[in-house]
Amino acid sequence: MAALAAELQLFAGGANVPLALEVSEYLGIPLGGMELKRFADGEARVMIMESVRGHDCFVIQPTSRPVNENLVELLIIIDALRRASAWRITAVIPYYGYARQDRKFRGREPITAKLVANLLTVAGVDRVVTMDLHAGQIQGFFDIPVDHLTAAPLLADYFRQKGLEDIVVVSPDVGGVARARGLAERLGAPLAIVDKRRPEPNVAEAMNVIGRVAGKVAIIMDDIVDTGGTLVESAAALRDRGAKALYACCTHAILSGDGPRRIHESLLEELVITNTIDQRGRLGPKLKVISVAPLLGEAIRRIHSDLSVSELFQ
Repeated sequence: MAALAAELQLFAGGANVPLALEVSEYLGIPLGGMELKRFADGEARVMIMESVRGHDCFVIQPTSRPVNENLVELLIIIDALRRASAWRITAVIPYYGYARQDRKFRGREPITAKLVANLLTVAGVDRVVTMDLHAGQIQGFFDIPVDHLTAAPLLADYFRQKGLEDIVVVSPDVGGVARARGLAERLGAPLAIVDKRRPEPNVAEAMNVIGRVAGKVAIIMDDIVDTGGTLVESAAALRDRGAKALYACCTHAILSGDGPRRIHESLLEELVITNTIDQRGRLGPKLKVISVAPLLGEAIRRIHSDLSVSELFQ
């Protein structure tokens, strides 16, 4: 690992410093020197404090809340590294904000996932590493390499170690079936689906349950939990159909507004999340956090060494 320190440089934006420090420890290299400040009017000010000329630079920055500030900060860091003659710049975005607007549902709507891809490319990024995109087709919004990682193996290992029996994996909507099926296959469990509708953004109503859940331990699998409404509604629908225990897992825990309270007061035994988004000061008794730092660190090591990243999931 010492040989990497001469050429690989790791930088952290302000969005999730604890995760960046864990990745730094995994790689055995310190975080690069960088000053993040604000001008009096709130504009971000970035200063790279060491030479990056000819180096392979990785920037860890989820574009989580406050989304706009963290996104702009990432763009400015990339610009600073490009102007300082970095050989290659890889944006490591554990949580890709604005991914939920990946197409036009109605006329005169933007496609912000594509807009963010354009902004990153114009800023000068050469490669993107991200995790469990809300829509896999967002990879196609980039004309540069994108490494799309998944936390599913980590989540599956956690539930396997709990020793739960007679389980069923549940997708909380039709759009998430492929994601839930992946977890079900890893656990050797059947699949069920909650038929859901959204009368308005961030409001979910469970309509029907497709599949047998009576007498089983249900694990609801989603990529994002925001207000918690989808998980709470899904858990209630599954309990009504006879599920004997209810768990949930997701990669990205935004937990806006009353989300933590809803989860705490829900029928769920536990919600298993990852640290793609900084959760300091927001955890409750039902939340279990799994670190993705070893996965990100190994992906960075493999990219830097021109090794396969996909082999991580075989």
